[in-house]
Amino acid sequence: MSENILNQFSLEGKVAWVTGASYGIGFAMASAYARAGARIAFNDINQELVDKGLAAYKAAGIEVKGYVCDVTDEEAVQATTAQIEKELGPIDILVNNAGIIRRIPMHEMDPAEWRKVIEVDLTAPFIVAKAVLPSMMERRSGKIINICSVMSEISRPTIANYAASKGGLKMLTRAMAVEWGRHNIQVNGIGPGYIATELNRPLLEDEKFNSWICGRTPLGRWGKPDDVAGAAVFLASPAADFITGQIIYVDGGILAAL
Repeated sequence: MSENILNQFSLEGKVAWVTGASYGIGFAMASAYARAGARIAFNDINQELVDKGLAAYKAAGIEVKGYVCDVTDEEAVQATTAQIEKELGPIDILVNNAGIIRRIPMHEMDPAEWRKVIEVDLTAPFIVAKAVLPSMMERRSGKIINICSVMSEISRPTIANYAASKGGLKMLTRAMAVEWGRHNIQVNGIGPGYIATELNRPLLEDEKFNSWICGRTPLGRWGKPDDVAGAAVFLASPAADFITGQIIYVDGGILAAL
């Protein structure tokens, strides 16, 4: 009898590092990886957020390792990579999920606010991927998933820095895929649409905008963090071994409608 196709989606024995996964989409993806059999590491910017994440995973019955690490600090990222590999084993799956947004009209935006978003949302994925790469290259195996956005394709007022970073991350994903494919490393992106998270709370609480999103999204609702988890498991699994350089938009159809 041929192998059960569901085995192709198993992450049994794999080590996954999901950055910024104390809550929201990152938490949902890391939780899904754990249910698929992976050992999980996550980080966040300070101990308070890491503790919040550890408590949430414990409440969900999920065993994880949490680390304080600023993903824009290359030295800290290298140290955290080494610590994860020592405590859990070589990193098989990296999800560059950590991100921020600063909603400011472009003509009022201070260059420091521009640079901060670019550093976290675009430069950090490069820094973290670079840190895990040597081991992946040596083993000729690895999955890197960059969390892009529908803003990798479109924009709206007040998020010029965010749209620029996510557009750049789409192209960085493709560049990584092209450069590292010869080492059997697959690099893909996920572009969430409007997902009900803490990051989007100001939009959720804007009655007019909330109504517009639900009206323009073919599926008629905001996404949930768990809606992103399936794509994350797929791209991290053996089922996606011949897929690289792609962006999967998990957006309820809004890009198609716009």
